[in-house]
Amino acid sequence: MKRHNVPTIFAIFGVTGDLAQKKIFPALFDLYKKKLLPEKFQIVGIARRDLSLDEFKDFVRDTIDGEDGFIDHLKYSQGQFDDGTTYQKVKDLTEEIDNEWGQCSNKLFYLSVPPSLYELILNNLSSADLSKVCDDMNGWTRVLIEKPFGKDVDTARKLDELLGKLFKEEQIYRIDHYLGKQTLQNILAFRFSNTIFEPLWNRKYIKSIDINLFEEKTIERRGSFYDENGALRDVGQNHILQMLTLVAMEMPKSMTCSVIRNEREKILSKITKRGETIRGQYKGYLNTEGVARDSKTETFFRTVACIKNSRWKGVPFILTSGKGLSESKVEIIINFKDMTTGSFMPKQHKDQECNKITINIQPKEKISILFWVKVPGFLDKVEPRELSFSFHNEKNEHINAYEKVLFDCISGDQTSFISTKEISSSWKYIMSVMDNMQNKDLINYKVGEDPNNIK
Repeated sequence: MKRHNVPTIFAIFGVTGDLAQKKIFPALFDLYKKKLLPEKFQIVGIARRDLSLDEFKDFVRDTIDGEDGFIDHLKYSQGQFDDGTTYQKVKDLTEEIDNEWGQCSNKLFYLSVPPSLYELILNNLSSADLSKVCDDMNGWTRVLIEKPFGKDVDTARKLDELLGKLFKEEQIYRIDHYLGKQTLQNILAFRFSNTIFEPLWNRKYIKSIDINLFEEKTIERRGSFYDENGALRDVGQNHILQMLTLVAMEMPKSMTCSVIRNEREKILSKITKRGETIRGQYKGYLNTEGVARDSKTETFFRTVACIKNSRWKGVPFILTSGKGLSESKVEIIINFKDMTTGSFMPKQHKDQECNKITINIQPKEKISILFWVKVPGFLDKVEPRELSFSFHNEKNEHINAYEKVLFDCISGDQTSFISTKEISSSWKYIMSVMDNMQNKDLINYKVGEDPNNIK
């Protein structure tokens, strides 16, 4: 990692929202402390709240651990997102900064706003000529867009067409921050750098794969957003499917951005639904502000996917996610087939006969392998043992997902961002699941209930 030292302006729309407060500013501050931001940079915050620059600086101070000069790189511009003068003020501010620096700078526009505002902001950026690159071509212009990218195939296509009119593909960075998580990024190295794993990574040896994204928290203050989207749109179409692609994809011929994104999309295009989808809603959801009192929105789902290729034919990928569950964890479990001959396995362990590889993404980032060994003594008895590797120790530098996302965007590396084809293929699969579950009854479960008890 090295500092990319072209002067850069970070323009953040929705800068006073939860995402900027909890993720974006802490990540930018960490990059700043590690000297991975350009020496010359400015953060221009844009929001509807009427704040003075000093009030904005106080707001940012509350989001970061320390200061060390970071606050001096802040500017603030108040305005309504549906008002053209807001964007003219931003343009004037960026030109003022460029004049001060004596050159045309890089410009990164981060849409930290609800998806319903994407089209409005993108059109206004274009109308104000903010989407253009510098005349001298020395500085780039890029746009970062958070998930969910659309609500279905049609809305995703419409948004993508708009982006295609205003920006080139190399300027568009569609964020799924899970791809920035170090444990997920290590999956490819774990698979393809170790001959003891990759030869077994197929339907001949693997019985099933579980991908779980469990959250103890309820939807809290996200009532309006969540009720419009639900669990499948919120995490199924993006986080869970991206985890699936990294586990299932073929070995890329190179580690270049285009090759890896193409391999991910090949998997997404071959996913099919298998069996019925279970959907649930935790008790008390209907009392949340912003939620319709007769809402049928799911806060929990369990569905099974299959991949139509020779490596994975017949292997079920069990995808499960929910809010208000018994614990918070994100994990991928590779369940190997049972031993059928020559096994020492006692009858009382029949439910645990398979070896397992568990990739823990949250809360602890680690990989563990469950295997069986003989118990010392005269009897032919075996017992399970675990070999594990933790990503965090005193020798490893911790990099959170948003640090990685922002650094890669500055660097121009789109590997950890979603391509147009990936968006389209993932929505096609998710819509087939949603069509299947629309007429299914919601299972009501208590907050804190184990999802495995939901039948």
